[in-house]
Amino acid sequence: MGKRGSRSRSQLLNSLTKKQKKHLRDFGEEHPFYDRVSRKEAKPQTCQLSESLDTSSSESEAESEPEQVSGYSRLLATLKDVSKEDEEEEEEEDSVIDETEMNLEDGDSDISVEEETAVESTDIQKNAALPADPKGKDGHGPPGTSEESPEEFTDAKHESLFSLETNFLEEERGGHCSLKASQDPFAQHVNKELKEKEIQAVATNPKTTHQLKWPILGQLVFSSRFQQLETFKPPKDIDLKSLHLQKPLESTWIKTNSQFLSGPSNSSSPFTPLQKELFLIMNSYRDLFYPERTALKNGEEIRHVYCLHVINHVLKANAQVLANNSRCRSQKLGVGDDDDFRDQGLTRPKVLIVVPFREAALRVVQLFISLLEGDSKKKIIVSNKKRFNGEYGSDPEERPPNLKRPEDYEAVFVGNIDDHFRTGVAILQRSIRLYAPFYSSDILIASPLGLRTIIGGEGEKKRDFDFLSSIELLIIDQADIYLMQNWEHVLHLMNHMNLLPLDSHGVDFSRVRMWSLNNWSKYYRQTLLFGALQDAQINSVFNKYCINVQGQVAVRNVPMTGSISHVLVQLPHVFQRIEAENLASVIDASQGTHGSRMVLNTWFNFFVNKILPQYRDAVMSHTLIYVPSYFDFVRLRNYFKKEELNFTHICEYTRKSGVSRARHFFLQGEKQFLLLTERFHFYKRYTIKGIRNLIFYELPTYPHFYSEVCNMLQATTRGEEAAWTCTVLYSKYDAQRLAAVVGVERAAQMLQSKKNVHLFITGER
Repeated sequence: MGKRGSRSRSQLLNSLTKKQKKHLRDFGEEHPFYDRVSRKEAKPQTCQLSESLDTSSSESEAESEPEQVSGYSRLLATLKDVSKEDEEEEEEEDSVIDETEMNLEDGDSDISVEEETAVESTDIQKNAALPADPKGKDGHGPPGTSEESPEEFTDAKHESLFSLETNFLEEERGGHCSLKASQDPFAQHVNKELKEKEIQAVATNPKTTHQLKWPILGQLVFSSRFQQLETFKPPKDIDLKSLHLQKPLESTWIKTNSQFLSGPSNSSSPFTPLQKELFLIMNSYRDLFYPERTALKNGEEIRHVYCLHVINHVLKANAQVLANNSRCRSQKLGVGDDDDFRDQGLTRPKVLIVVPFREAALRVVQLFISLLEGDSKKKIIVSNKKRFNGEYGSDPEERPPNLKRPEDYEAVFVGNIDDHFRTGVAILQRSIRLYAPFYSSDILIASPLGLRTIIGGEGEKKRDFDFLSSIELLIIDQADIYLMQNWEHVLHLMNHMNLLPLDSHGVDFSRVRMWSLNNWSKYYRQTLLFGALQDAQINSVFNKYCINVQGQVAVRNVPMTGSISHVLVQLPHVFQRIEAENLASVIDASQGTHGSRMVLNTWFNFFVNKILPQYRDAVMSHTLIYVPSYFDFVRLRNYFKKEELNFTHICEYTRKSGVSRARHFFLQGEKQFLLLTERFHFYKRYTIKGIRNLIFYELPTYPHFYSEVCNMLQATTRGEEAAWTCTVLYSKYDAQRLAAVVGVERAAQMLQSKKNVHLFITGER
């Protein structure tokens, strides 16, 4: 795709049909059928496939009908000639898209007309990275009646900036391309070949584990279901060249990460100690679960390092495709002539980043721009940047000035906290296209709710999840927040990851990797899971859905001191143990979704028969009942209404007027009980005044919520400190939450004992 003369280009465009022009606009090159070997003008030849081939193939298939059709065959069966109606619909859609792009006013105001043309050229050449034909693959179609100007395909000023071959292949000639190096982790990972026996043995093989302690991350657990389990130690010093970073990341990373390298200990290293250990695991393409990511402490530090890994992965994948495109053209190979050119998946999206709020998506995109831009003298072109900043940014004046919340709350709920969004990003070294269509994107950034609405459910007519079929890198950031949103959306997403697509989406099967055709993509997907706490539901997702062939790494540090040490009031803490037969009974009892009536009421009956009678007396007024699960909240609310108890309630769905009324009644003593959900406390963090007695129906999800709620007792002190009480319900399956509250040593003692009342703890300042 080098430069050509304007005269020959115009003659070439005038000789093309409308279908050929559409292919040239979409893929940046002519269809291989019309490719001219010599520079002499030659009329394109039309080839009609005989119907006898179709009939003979159908007859042969009919004879072998008893054989089961494989997934690969089903995908091939979707590639058929396009009917005239489909071609007319495509032409109508193309005209609508062209008019929309010409009238689009949401781009950057500071981009000139030539730069906007360059952006279109970028989109055209970006599609060339995946040489997959859309419907109408053979390039035939009715001759176009409208003439398109040569300027639509030509941008002499910016052509070198937006040419994929210029950005990538020249670097390979210079000897810097890391894809050719056998030690490159990316090449080793995607080129690793699994055997059918290994895949079949995954379900039956026991998981092998090995523990190792690292200086910063602490206790690591390496595990794998495949036979080989490799562990490694982090080196003391790290060199950027040894990491096989794609250009220009070696130079841009130091500048982008400079805010974390101000200390004297980090002056000689491009990474912080935490980033160095995390990136070594990421760059080895192992699955990673890091449960100590907090927005207040190291959230941005971790976001920087996984964005570096994402851009490095995408640039290498695109460089591999473009290098093979060049080799195919130079060697004049036909479709399916060489299996060495298998370099892509069934669909184009390679990376999925799941974040909870729009503010997080905005920061991820800003990091992408910084990593590709680096030096301020070399600006990259970002299409739809103004629109993106408007929809994902926030106005500081919208936030109430007198709102006082804890520091961790301010760090989590900063900026635009809308949780329903999804967007596609197409990446080049010199340009980024925001709001790219999903099947033309390299990176997808979305929230669980945004993905849930497009994935849909069983029985829905409009649903799509084919774009998840070839995800090679999945990043779930701030996983603990999804527990407060809707964890079912995360489970629904994981159940639809790396499935065979229902449609071909114009893929060139001769370029698809064999492990992707065999539906083994889930064994090659790397999953990076970051959260702020150890939770059974998050652990379950990591253990069940992360089956990477490279293995898994989980950080398993135990808290030596619990959050109870941050309780500032002198308060006796009574922990009541509930005996449960198995884990399923505990889950059914707490959530109340299914199970027999006897099992369903285990936890509830213990509370109603053992705990609640102690607080019905008028002396035990001002009792706050903290309920983590909304299902338990509904059951308790219905029971209190049935028994006609003097109570009020606040949940995440309560209106602002209802919240103010409930807080007032509870403070004045007009209501004896107040039911409070954990999700309300997470999203609002109000200080409830008037508390004298505390009941934790379950241990809180966030450990620091325990000390926060306990410290609310000192909000209104009228000399009742001696009568304060705190009761906590737990079972032996709450080991992680219990250790986070009271510390690991004390939790071990409490779990070994079988008594209901274990000990009294007085919080110290």
